Amino acid sequence: MTDKLLKAGKLLSDIKDRDVDVGATPKKLVMRRDKVELFRYEPLTEQKVRTPVLLAYGLIGRYTMADLQEDRSLVRSLLSQGLDLWLIDWGQPTRTERWLTIDDYVDDYIHAAVERVCRETGHDRITLLGICEGGVFTTCYAALHPDKVKGLVLTITPIDFHADRDDPDTHHGFLNLWTRSLDGADVDRLVDTYGGLPGEFMSSVFSLMTPMRSLTKYNIDLIDVIDDEARLMNFLRMEKWLADRPAHPGEAAKQWLKDLYQENRLVNGTFTLSGRKVDLRAISAPTLNVFALDDHIIPPTCSKALGALIGTKDYTEIPLPGGHVGLFVSSKSQGRLSKGIAEWLAARD
Repeated sequence: MTDKLLKAGKLLSDIKDRDVDVGATPKKLVMRRDKVELFRYEPLTEQKVRTPVLLAYGLIGRYTMADLQEDRSLVRSLLSQGLDLWLIDWGQPTRTERWLTIDDYVDDYIHAAVERVCRETGHDRITLLGICEGGVFTTCYAALHPDKVKGLVLTITPIDFHADRDDPDTHHGFLNLWTRSLDGADVDRLVDTYGGLPGEFMSSVFSLMTPMRSLTKYNIDLIDVIDDEARLMNFLRMEKWLADRPAHPGEAAKQWLKDLYQENRLVNGTFTLSGRKVDLRAISAPTLNVFALDDHIIPPTCSKALGALIGTKDYTEIPLPGGHVGLFVSSKSQGRLSKGIAEWLAARD
């Protein structure tokens, strides 16, 4: 054990922040709108799918989860499958973004990004790839702007925020239960005080969802890998992503927590953006819905509900083993996730 700790001390002393490189796949900045940036990834192989794919992550967390490290990166895997991949990065919202709504993110930022991608590539429609909250945004966009969407790919995306009530796995849906238990006035006070949902606050919520894991990862898990440089770097990359949790803009947070989680408006047909009702039956693009079977944050039932609500008949589901984050960083799901998406897109290109 002494030798292990000595080696570990040497490794840790030599590692700098810049060495823990998350989101490192090369990309080029194409457009900036306020703090939101549009990037185009550099190709890794000959393009095999002509239609551009725009990736949108959620506001709770950073897109780097999809590009954590070279051998566990959905981004690199999709590029190696010949996709023309673009990214919309929400940046680091602060109190300045206090009044931004989901309306702004869907009808302004995503729409501007789609228009720019179309202009740069000569396409009149593109594919949207949404992850978690970003999947809700892209779903809303596909319903409100069906003429701009050729394909819709969703991963770990909640649609029916109350479907966890019918989930047979009792450890699923803690976040749903907790959010529904909040008093609306308390949500307003939190947002009004901080200008949004602080990243530290959401980090504590997610930690409480897996208390034993949170208690043991810095002793048992870390001690287990601390003298193995490759495994230690994997651990540090995940911790860097977890620590990089931006604040969620205020008014958008109110919509997310109250309109969707508490009132389930996306499913009951009362969710409106920019004065227009988001009707899931208006989605005409072929849709692929990928979810994790052991997702304790977004239970599979909440994602699968889309199948009975969507307008298109070209609807496909891919259930994969793993949890919410594991779907993207687990070695077990890496090949299956990117291959499933790429093959589905190629068949409809």
